[in-house]
Amino acid sequence: MKKVLKNRLFDILEYQKTHYPREDALCDKKYGVWRKFSTDQIIENADKVSLGLMKLGYKKGERIAIISYNRTEWTMTDLGILQMGGIDVPMYPNMSEDDYEYIFNDAEVRAVFVENQELLDKVQRILPKTPSVREIFSFEKLPNSKHWTDVQNNADESLRDEFNEVKNSIDEFDLATIIYTSGTTGVPKGVLLSHSNILSNVLQVQQVEPHNNTHTMFSFLPICHIFERTAVYFYLFVGGAIYFAESIDMLGENIKEVKPHFFTTVPRVLEKIYDKIMQKGRELTGAKKAIFGWSVNLGDKYHPQGKNNFLYNFQLAIARKLVFSKWQEALGGNVQGVISGAAALQPRLGRIFCAAGIPVRSGYGLTETSPVLACNRFNKDDWYIGTVGIPLPEVEIKIDENGEILAKGPNVTKGYYNKPEDTASAIDEEGWFHTGDIGEWVDGKFLKITDRLKEVFKTSGGKFVAPLPIENKMKESLFIEQIMIVGENKNFVSAVIYPDFNFIEKWCKKKCANLGNRTQMLDSPILKDRIWEDINAFNQKFGKVRQVKKFVLVGDEWTVESGELTPTLKLKRRVILKKYAHLIEKMYQEENKSHY
Repeated sequence: MKKVLKNRLFDILEYQKTHYPREDALCDKKYGVWRKFSTDQIIENADKVSLGLMKLGYKKGERIAIISYNRTEWTMTDLGILQMGGIDVPMYPNMSEDDYEYIFNDAEVRAVFVENQELLDKVQRILPKTPSVREIFSFEKLPNSKHWTDVQNNADESLRDEFNEVKNSIDEFDLATIIYTSGTTGVPKGVLLSHSNILSNVLQVQQVEPHNNTHTMFSFLPICHIFERTAVYFYLFVGGAIYFAESIDMLGENIKEVKPHFFTTVPRVLEKIYDKIMQKGRELTGAKKAIFGWSVNLGDKYHPQGKNNFLYNFQLAIARKLVFSKWQEALGGNVQGVISGAAALQPRLGRIFCAAGIPVRSGYGLTETSPVLACNRFNKDDWYIGTVGIPLPEVEIKIDENGEILAKGPNVTKGYYNKPEDTASAIDEEGWFHTGDIGEWVDGKFLKITDRLKEVFKTSGGKFVAPLPIENKMKESLFIEQIMIVGENKNFVSAVIYPDFNFIEKWCKKKCANLGNRTQMLDSPILKDRIWEDINAFNQKFGKVRQVKKFVLVGDEWTVESGELTPTLKLKRRVILKKYAHLIEKMYQEENKSHY
């Protein structure tokens, strides 16, 4: 009897067809209309991509790049490449041309799929410097460009036997993808992930998460990142409907249309959602404003394991009906779970969303681990706010003498492409992958990330400071949108802060009406003194060495496009340090005795 699910990623399609065939397996919205592809249509399109690429002369083992925002063509092209033995190289649409050039040459990319004219232009500009690239195909129909259907139209059924032979020859340990990641520092490194690496992670997650074929899943994180890509494979495997958002700007509108049961996110998106909700709450008046404030304060006291007394539960039921039900409606009204990853989630946000009846669970992993190593579960006893949860089945985790988290498991990469020294540095002789993250165990069961090994710095007094916990606490201030803790080789800790201007503009109208623009706000002693009040209050949570003594306000938001954030919205600390070096140095001048 033929085994339905083998150990290759594309076998998920046949598995879904056998167990959970559906008409809306993969969906997106283009030109105002939701496009829905059935299981059979996905298989048909993926096969045409495979046969078309073979007809065009592409061979097993060749690298093919995909540069596009989330859309159905992305996944069908990905699966088509994998079926004919290709190795896909996904890239972020907002990467620089220099990064594209480096990756194309390092991976010897043979063909490129792009989404739109802007990306086509970027790739065409570097073609003279990337000799391995033969062709470019676009997902949108563009003048003077080959369309992705041109690949499918080349599909030759006479190659079906050869295709099946190649497909059957693909082993679970064959390389499936090279994902380039530079993290917060360094030249891009190509992480090698096999079919088995990623599929093992899908199967591990399936054992502990409640998602199934009755659920609708919403996808808006970049699918080129392994977090969302593995999530999509997982959704296909469990037979859920997958809906791609049009864009991050359309997130609010799309989620109300789709009414999903589950989605993955990063903390920054949850912070934005929370800030927007709080902004609307502050605009209320009278009894409505009082009820809103009472509900939020109640949510702050929520015990995650449900250890709340009868009176609290009674009050929470009222708050959920009067206030939190509107939060749920803003996310479509059907949300049963949200998985947050890629960065640390503020414990306060996790607590208040759960109190609101929107279960948020943090997880942890890296590109090198396909990606999930640990996650909080949705059952009562297996989640703990402030941690990233329990290791997945088949994943081993230990913490070494330096506090670094080490991992083993079938989902762990074999190394970096063309970088044996980096591979040897990341994976020791006993096979443990060194994550670069510092952690500890809570209750001997839950993993807690305390910082990045490379981000911990030492003051001039020889004391170590982990910036991440301080930043997460400070961001609870309504005045602070983004913050980076600094102080390496300095005699005290300070902070660079991008304020929440949406909140501050309203605050200034009440407190200092003469401030008409952002420059005046940034220079205002009244505003700075108020921000210092929050900083000083939060400082009490930390030992003296880790307390923020000074801060500087900046007027430029930190974004992926402007270069201060990674695509997963982590701080690029070296970039920010360099950008504001003059302001940081000024804070440490002895004659500057104030807090700002």
